[in-house]
Amino acid sequence: MRFYTKTHKHYCGIDLHARSMYLCILDCDGEILLHQNMKATPEAFLGAVAPYRDNLVVAVECIFTWYWLADLCAEEGIDFVLGHALYMKAIHGGKAKNDKIDAHKIAVLLRGGMLPQAYVYPKRMRATRDLLRRRNHLMRKRADLLAHIQNTASQYNLPPLGTRVDRKGERDSIPTHFPDPVVRRSIELDLSLIAHYDELLKTLEQELALMAKGHDAFSYHLLRSIPGVGRILTLVLLYEIENIDRFPRVNEFLSYARRVKAQKSSAGKIHGHSGKKIGNAHLKWAFSEAAVLFLRKNPDGQRFVERLARKHGKGKALSILAARLGRAVYVMLRRREPFNAQKFLAQT
Repeated sequence: MRFYTKTHKHYCGIDLHARSMYLCILDCDGEILLHQNMKATPEAFLGAVAPYRDNLVVAVECIFTWYWLADLCAEEGIDFVLGHALYMKAIHGGKAKNDKIDAHKIAVLLRGGMLPQAYVYPKRMRATRDLLRRRNHLMRKRADLLAHIQNTASQYNLPPLGTRVDRKGERDSIPTHFPDPVVRRSIELDLSLIAHYDELLKTLEQELALMAKGHDAFSYHLLRSIPGVGRILTLVLLYEIENIDRFPRVNEFLSYARRVKAQKSSAGKIHGHSGKKIGNAHLKWAFSEAAVLFLRKNPDGQRFVERLARKHGKGKALSILAARLGRAVYVMLRRREPFNAQKFLAQT
């Protein structure tokens, strides 16, 4: 957890919504200078903070509406801080909660150096990252349709399909596998949607790869040097990490990627683990997938995991491999060096 500890003359806490926002501005002594509800527009915000622009810092909680405000502050030269929603217990755990109270608490946390920070993703790559996340969402929808076809066959106790549903050339005979005409119509709808998704995703993936090479071609090709990591995993790693220098230590990067457990202890006693949902879920998925794909057609990697499995079990062995791949990615991007399989597999 990182806190914002810089001192300023004015501190602005904002409880931000889609169409409105509540502002609270404090001076360096903690006195309230402005406490006002207003429309969530650039004009309203700039007009409200105009008398307090001298050494002003603005903070909001990390919700989906923060993009425009962060970009506006960057354009106007105003310091901007994004509060980590899951860490801001002073807001979520209060006895009373409303927009006015929340705005004041954000300002107080900011002034006291106790506002937990989230990363303000730069504008340059942010829209492409969101487009990539949308692509992954559509791919999961496509996977749901594929699973529905398989499950429908099991639902009616029909024999196995005998074809690969995910392969376009093997789908023509699938509807005839279902004798009931209504069920067949349902399967035809699934196949029609899958075909539409295939066309959309193919074009979108090509566009995303071109965007990535325009943003950071060197890092893109570095990540492609990892065995088993293809175009999509490379894109996810590239856009979810954005800048490896924002992680001073490898352990911070692994924690952000949800590849380490947060231990709870008191008086020398361990009381379990927590914080499983704090971090980047997309990176966690990417490293889990990379660990499985790393083993394909890789005898040395398979022997490496077998040694780990004998000691820890198969599930934990794959988790260890995923964490080590995360460590390798950190070193690769820091040193600007491609993946070195010999060094990686030499680890004990």
